[in-house]
Amino acid sequence: MDGGLDDRVPFLARLEREDRSALLALGNQLDFAPRVELLHQHEPSSHILLIVHGWTKVTASAANGYEALLALRGPGDIIGESAALTGRPRSATVTALEPVRAVAVELQRFTGLLTERPAVSFVLLGLTSDRTRAADRRRLEFASMNVRERFAVLLLDLARTHGLRTEEGIVLAVPLSKQELAGAVGASREMVQRLLKELRTRGAVVTGRRALVITRPDILRRIAHDGPPGPG
Repeated sequence: MDGGLDDRVPFLARLEREDRSALLALGNQLDFAPRVELLHQHEPSSHILLIVHGWTKVTASAANGYEALLALRGPGDIIGESAALTGRPRSATVTALEPVRAVAVELQRFTGLLTERPAVSFVLLGLTSDRTRAADRRRLEFASMNVRERFAVLLLDLARTHGLRTEEGIVLAVPLSKQELAGAVGASREMVQRLLKELRTRGAVVTGRRALVITRPDILRRIAHDGPPGPG
């Protein structure tokens, strides 16, 4: 699946070297421990964050308490820019999945740089467009799938973007819990547990306390394209 939970080319990698250096020089470096929230849904916006190291998850909570996993953001990504530019409260929460280092740039400094360096504005506009397109494409694809198919597509997507090839199989390098996996496909934690049990039985994955290893991506591809599982 093209697109998925993150962007092919992060924001900082799209900038010219001088623009990138100028932007990073405006901010202060911050370190976040795993599971610490970098930004909070509904809070007022005063700054943007540029991720230098580590991966984060972007989530939004519904009124009934269900938490949806919207995106993964990692090295080179910008977060919090939408709320910063519109002046609206933040629409999502961003949480560190591992040790994260980021540069915080105050809103006034950020908008000042966009004025001084129009090329950065165009890059940001392009990034926003790409993110919107990827999200729309994902919603359209997921709307035509059942939960089993969506989960198979998600695992394949994570294997492509965050997979480490080992002798055992493809290890997903981003530590997502069952609840977070459920939030990415619009399912319950119990449903994800059942799907993982099914995939373990079929030899498609191996699960541990902190790792998920994809051993048979061909089975996942078959589920993603053909729907309900057949024998074996």
